[in-house]
Amino acid sequence: MTMISPQPGIMDIKLYQGGASHVAGLENVVKLSSNENPLGPSDAAKEAFRRASHDLHRYPSSDHSRLRAAIGEVWGLDADRIICGAGSDEIITFLCQAYAGPGTEVVHTEHGFGMYKISALAASATPVEVPERERVTDVDAILAACTDKTRLVFIANPNNPTGTMISEGEVLRLAEGIPDAALLVLDGAYAEYVEGYDGGAALVDARQNVVMTRTFSKIYGLGGLRVGWGYGPQHVLDVLNRVRGPFNVSQAGLNAAEAAIRDTSYTDHCRRENARCRTWLADALAEIGVPSDVSCANFVLARFASEDEAMAVNAHLNTQGLLVRPVGSYKLPHCLRITVGDEASCRRVVTAVRIFKNGS
Repeated sequence: MTMISPQPGIMDIKLYQGGASHVAGLENVVKLSSNENPLGPSDAAKEAFRRASHDLHRYPSSDHSRLRAAIGEVWGLDADRIICGAGSDEIITFLCQAYAGPGTEVVHTEHGFGMYKISALAASATPVEVPERERVTDVDAILAACTDKTRLVFIANPNNPTGTMISEGEVLRLAEGIPDAALLVLDGAYAEYVEGYDGGAALVDARQNVVMTRTFSKIYGLGGLRVGWGYGPQHVLDVLNRVRGPFNVSQAGLNAAEAAIRDTSYTDHCRRENARCRTWLADALAEIGVPSDVSCANFVLARFASEDEAMAVNAHLNTQGLLVRPVGSYKLPHCLRITVGDEASCRRVVTAVRIFKNGS
């Protein structure tokens, strides 16, 4: 009897678990578990989405030219070297599909985004996990882990779930030090939250071994539409567009994303509000004995004395209708990742944690 089995590596994948969105028996919960923008998308993006409803019977653009042009104009990039996907997750999948495979290795950090490992395994490549230094990407450790089998090196900058970030000089040192056969992938899902940061675009332009990924799911508030993009050297785009499906992003998603990225005043407003509430949240938690690293994203990684305390705090928050993200799967069992919500939500979180700690 013939045995039907998947490609090597696929059965080693642990299913990705997204942030919780409900609590049994409670309504109107505050979801702070998925790093979503509490302000939602701009009015311009919502209007573009509504208008798209009139053309649901039509296939979407297959070349994404209008969205690529808008991204290029706003960020000063070559639109011909931009690729769009169903979230930046799909760009990560394309990279592993195109450049990794049996007998190759994909390097990522120990507290890095879970999709790096999943996408590597799905391509039958070997994921190589590298330690971080106090929850910060360690360039020396990454370079030491690279071999002649390394094909992709993934880092998120700022990183999820730590919120920490390395300097542009350190990123350049990494790009210069990886093997000739490898690509450095800069995951910039949270880049827009850093004032004046280009996500690595200048480095992409200067080199032939760096690719940047970005998303519309975070600051632009379009997580429900699944739109992301990547920017890289022409030789990489020529490869990735060969594995991209022709209609991989919906027209509603393309239209809303174009309107969102052009509404720069709203993006600036979201960045300012996030910074204000993030600072307040981190400082208020620190005052009650819950430290966190300086976050450059739209969340804080709250550290507790033990895994037991973190889980007890999480359970208490749930009883108050507050959903945050335990991050034991990211090898941070004593931590909770808390999305920066609006001011009222941040105050509710701090009040609930304070009550727990005073009563425990």
